[in-house]
Amino acid sequence: MEFRRIRDLREDSDRTQQEVADYLVMHTNVYRRYELGQREIPVWAVIKLAKFYRVSTDYLLGLTDERKPL
Repeated sequence: MEFRRIRDLREDSDRTQQEVADYLVMHTNVYRRYELGQREIPVWAVIKLAKFYRVSTDYLLGLTDERKPL
């Protein structure tokens, strides 16, 4: 997981960690650890974040630099 991407996407959309954590229905500290790369993010959260930011899961995972699927 390219953890920096989820932080950059959050900051670019002017969201707080609390807002994203609430969307994912988790504690802010858990989400913060995802952004810091201290905790592996579960698949369901990757999918939800991709929908939230309207990007591909491959982009979130660092497998491509294309935000949208082809």
